[in-house]
Amino acid sequence: MGTRRQLEGLPEDADLRRADSLAREIFSDVANKWALLIIEALGDRTLRFSELRDEVDGISHKMLTQNLRMLERNGLLDRRIHPTVPPKVEYTLTGPGRALRTTIDAMCAWTHRNLTHIEASRNRFDT
Repeated sequence: MGTRRQLEGLPEDADLRRADSLAREIFSDVANKWALLIIEALGDRTLRFSELRDEVDGISHKMLTQNLRMLERNGLLDRRIHPTVPPKVEYTLTGPGRALRTTIDAMCAWTHRNLTHIEASRNRFDT
């Protein structure tokens, strides 16, 4: 009940319960597997597109491009283009992107701590 009371004071665009809220749109953007993996891969580093593609196993060129654009649009990463031939493009997390990475690191740690339990539960459920 305490959580509901806290949420009632939020402006409409900050309320995750509302389908039309900006907060829900942002949450949907950054809570996808590719965005989380890209943020984790960048960490405190600056990487080029090809380096990111190598770091995020299984991501297609198209999905990497789409997610990098979305993360840039949401202010979570900076894209720097160097005027060379061919152009050199680098990506770095912004302050808010680094702050989100802290949360992602906690999710990764939770996953590692609970992996055995989850795997056993899945096996029990599936049999």
